Amino acid sequence: MRTLTRSTAAAVTAASLALLVTACGSGDESDGKDTGKDARPSASATSGAPAAKALSSAELEKLIVEQADLPGHQVQKAKATDLVKPDTLSTDKPSCKPLADAMSFVATGDPAASAHRKAIEVPKTEGATASPQDALGALSAPVTSVTLGSYDGQGAQEAFAALKTAGTDCAGGFTLNGGGEKTKISKVAPETVSAGEESLAWTVTTDMDGEPFVTKLVVFRKGNTLASFSTLSLGGTAKDLPKAVIDAQAAKLG
Repeated sequence: MRTLTRSTAAAVTAASLALLVTACGSGDESDGKDTGKDARPSASATSGAPAAKALSSAELEKLIVEQADLPGHQVQKAKATDLVKPDTLSTDKPSCKPLADAMSFVATGDPAASAHRKAIEVPKTEGATASPQDALGALSAPVTSVTLGSYDGQGAQEAFAALKTAGTDCAGGFTLNGGGEKTKISKVAPETVSAGEESLAWTVTTDMDGEPFVTKLVVFRKGNTLASFSTLSLGGTAKDLPKAVIDAQAAKLG
């Protein structure tokens, strides 16, 4: 665990979220609900309408947030070294795997294509926005990983439903296995969020050598695209949901 934590710290300092899972975990739904939105497939998904066809990687790249969409942030395309292979992650409770994926730059479920970005909030000093270099050097700066997944048929609805189930089943915590290390997710708590056609959000507390490490997780579905956001601060506490990032991404998805 200590090894993975150090790896994550170094990655964020270098504007990289390699092995983001090392500082992240799962979450729970709000009082058994998903902020008032139904996780069941939408009426169009269960009607006689033609099955949805997934977007291509190139199409997703045009829809994911970019620098111009997020003033006050430094937005970067994720590198291959930032990404975690789904088959390298496991959980002691199988139903928690969708949350482990969502927190780890992995599109939950079985997407046909995915896209990834990192958005680093740039600290403001004396009323002015600091340089990106200053932001990268500040470990307390919130860093949000953004993942878009596009699915054929009802894949997005099914992935969202799996996340909702995971929020319920894993509310009391679980153990995540990744990179040869075990990470204990000690507590999850619901948050309120509204985005897309259905959405969920959680505050996640991970036990880092006896000290709490707090992250935020948000997912929303728009049609057959699922967006997930994982926010961490190496100061140890991600205080707020990444509203600016969520709103910008929701706007691009329409």
